[in-house]
Amino acid sequence: MGRNTRKRRSPLATKVIAGAAALAVGGGGLVWANFYASAHESGPSHNRTRSAGAQVATIQCPDVGQKLRKVPRGARAGVDRELAQLDKQITEAYARLASTRQAQSGDASYVQNAILGPLKSKRTAALDRIGTNIRRVGGNAPQGLGRFAECRGMGVDQPNDGNGNAGNGQDGQNDGGQGEDDGQGQNGGQGQDGGQDGGQNQGDNGNGAAGPFAEDFVDINDVQPGSRDLENGFAANGDGGSQGSFTAVCGVNENNLFNSDNLIVAPGVDNGAHHTHDYVGNQDNDAFSSDEDLANAETSCQNQGDKSTYYWPVLRLQDGTQEFDAGDLGGGAEGNVGKILKASEAEIKFVGNQRSDVVAMPKFLRIITGDAKAFTNGVANANSSFSCTGFEDRQVTDKYVLCPEGSQVVRTSNFQSCWDGQNIDSANHRDHVAFVQQDGSCPNGFQAIPQLQVRLVYDVPAPTVENGQVQNPYAVDGFPEQLHKPITDHNDFINVMDENLMNEVVDCINSGEDCQ
Repeated sequence: MGRNTRKRRSPLATKVIAGAAALAVGGGGLVWANFYASAHESGPSHNRTRSAGAQVATIQCPDVGQKLRKVPRGARAGVDRELAQLDKQITEAYARLASTRQAQSGDASYVQNAILGPLKSKRTAALDRIGTNIRRVGGNAPQGLGRFAECRGMGVDQPNDGNGNAGNGQDGQNDGGQGEDDGQGQNGGQGQDGGQDGGQNQGDNGNGAAGPFAEDFVDINDVQPGSRDLENGFAANGDGGSQGSFTAVCGVNENNLFNSDNLIVAPGVDNGAHHTHDYVGNQDNDAFSSDEDLANAETSCQNQGDKSTYYWPVLRLQDGTQEFDAGDLGGGAEGNVGKILKASEAEIKFVGNQRSDVVAMPKFLRIITGDAKAFTNGVANANSSFSCTGFEDRQVTDKYVLCPEGSQVVRTSNFQSCWDGQNIDSANHRDHVAFVQQDGSCPNGFQAIPQLQVRLVYDVPAPTVENGQVQNPYAVDGFPEQLHKPITDHNDFINVMDENLMNEVVDCINSGEDCQ
């Protein structure tokens, strides 16, 4: 597969960090795999000798980016850089966690003293710089940011405590559960099963045993029709409102545009996503692209008036393939390994609202749906699902699906479709848009916009699951500490349609026509 040409990367920094990460997913892989096997062993002898440190599978930190609600526009670039630094700190701490299993097994305090303690110090400094960035432009820095510095270890088996917080068997720490500025609750729980291998020996699939695991898969025949644990964005059109649709035909990334940036969350930061994205539509999309760059770029969409960027984490088959990014940050150096699977179909469709007409999206509107950190953040913002062709009345969010012969894997993301009427983005990249309410209407102060629906179809060789082990699994790319959990799937969009095309989209939807 061709490699996308990157720009503005620092070779020295890349080599230094990639070397550390490679140790975690390469040199530490055997220890990591043995850890998963021993953590599930039963019997009095094992229970007496297992240390608390050895129970820690990954690192859970408060997601500061989602807690910030009020950041002056002049401070957002600096704040975004510091938020990206927080992500990098977690990734590096997870690399140390994965590569020091032997030390942890002999010292119950190792994780706290050697990994979590130093991580807290680094996060405290970054949080202080966030406050400085806000005050520098005359804003009021949120009070108590320091309480989000402390992280905790998450264990192999993660029962939910009923309040959305994952049990951890380690430290008993909690992030305080408070949203920033507005006092809204924001739990740190994962909201799903956390056991990794069903109690059996688990190979590492080349990624240092960072998942996925047998329990992350479900036979589509075992999923109940019409059932889905999350409702965000999945309300179908009703009998009233706007019934039309507009389909954007933009291909399946035939130009091999890949990178591990995230222009929405981490503008100006190389490798801000720590995982590789697939891009269709706009062909000049990386961390350093300005709105002007996007507007002047080429597009893979048939309608040349659509220079929007549509992107999502790549799906990989962990079969040992050395991809173009096998040694790169965002790729193999951070545990995202194996063959990148291109979608055989990428259906991009805009639909209407159950209750009303829709209005035009503003140019450069940014929308993120789903949560790349849902394993440690909890399911509040999770919003993608997996299914199989021929079984799409069965959708599941927290499992990858095993499809029968002749059926293909389907990933579906239905975006927020209510806009606040003012902003193309917000401090946490979420507050300026919202999902419809249960009756299909938008919340007060929001108006209906065309809802983006992305349906991706993949011809994936079915993994085999036997005796609690999974061979040649597929998984979405993700932050290393998220253990390739399916609930972390997500999708991103920046609207770069010209005014005439956007008006055409709105007219088609409101008049009940199906256009492309």
